[in-house]
Amino acid sequence: MSAVTPVTATYLESLLAGQAQLAASPLAWLNTLRAAAVERVGVLTVPTLRDEDWRFTDISLLTKMSFHPLRTAINLQAADIERFHIAEAATRLVFVDGVFAPQLSNIDINSGVLVSNLAAGGAACAAHLGRHAEFHNNVFAALNTAFLHDGALIVVPRNISVATPIHLLFIATQKDVASYPRCLLLAESGSAVTLIEDYVALQEEAYFTNAVTEIVLADSARVNHVRVQREGAQGFHIANCAVSLARTSNYQSVSVALGARISRYNLNVQMAEGAECAVDGLALISERQLADTHTCIDHAQPHGVSRQLHKCIVGGSAHAVFNGKIMVRQGAQHTDSQQSSRTLLLTGRAQIDTKPQLEIFADDVKCTHGATVGQLDSEEVFYLQSRGLSDTAARNMLTYAFGAEIIDRIPITSLKQQLEQTVLEQTASQL
Repeated sequence: MSAVTPVTATYLESLLAGQAQLAASPLAWLNTLRAAAVERVGVLTVPTLRDEDWRFTDISLLTKMSFHPLRTAINLQAADIERFHIAEAATRLVFVDGVFAPQLSNIDINSGVLVSNLAAGGAACAAHLGRHAEFHNNVFAALNTAFLHDGALIVVPRNISVATPIHLLFIATQKDVASYPRCLLLAESGSAVTLIEDYVALQEEAYFTNAVTEIVLADSARVNHVRVQREGAQGFHIANCAVSLARTSNYQSVSVALGARISRYNLNVQMAEGAECAVDGLALISERQLADTHTCIDHAQPHGVSRQLHKCIVGGSAHAVFNGKIMVRQGAQHTDSQQSSRTLLLTGRAQIDTKPQLEIFADDVKCTHGATVGQLDSEEVFYLQSRGLSDTAARNMLTYAFGAEIIDRIPITSLKQQLEQTVLEQTASQL
């Protein structure tokens, strides 16, 4: 880590200042976890361009702004958030500026699944919360853990298959507020569930979302994880997600980044024997946005299968970053892994830094990776023009199709349609 400077130390102190007002929990283990995180924040620093994992991602703008925990909650009505509802989701947990809003939430009590506010969690929380999303060397995960209170707890019992998706809706409503969304999903042996993690805003001024998600799959469990980041134009969004896959479990992930002035998503997947995962992503950004995705898929045991496709559509003076690491550890024989990064630059000012990585310490594996960066294919544009489309319409269609390949992998029809429309509108506005 870089050396502590007065600027970063003061900034972390200001962010942490409101933690002392957080009410003590009746759960001793939770107080202990918070205290450990506070201690780590006191040791760690805000990452800079001198840190290898952040060398393309300048977050100095974040450190120049003052954010504070929520002081007075806004009383939203159901009609205020109706446009964010997902028709297929019978269960919806809503958090407003990081605070659980039971009056806006809906829980399907017939699903057989435990869905509740994290503050009401018991033994399931104690065994897993903070155990997978490591905060010892991650200042943003440590900050989130220091402020642990509200959050989403989902426990899917053994051999239960949940028919409808569970929607977690995190809404930012106030400027200058720092919120700390938290999610813990436990999928017990043989269970199956679809989780939608959705970040939206009702205002366009600066605020800070610092999220942590932990997903734990027991043997033969299946989780579909759809993550949508559509924060406000001046918002800051930093998130860490840790996924632990047990033997023969299956994790399917689609992550879409559309909003925020600066966003960073760290996804770490730990693979046990025979586990499978597909990790797909799309960043669609313009103007002066910066969107950074860092992933690590860790094949720790044999017979694992992973697939990853990450796409970026970059317009204006925006800057996209993708760093994808595939780790195959010694003894993880018969690993089958494929990774691809593809970027479409819409202007001469748009930037991409992409770094696919393979680290292999086993000899009987099948692993590939690759990256492409380019502009729209002039021959494809000409072909569509020859079929009667204008130059703008042709470029719009090709750009939309490039992003729609990822959107199409989302298994929720209404959400897929929402995002397809958003991609269509944003690509049209950039051409």
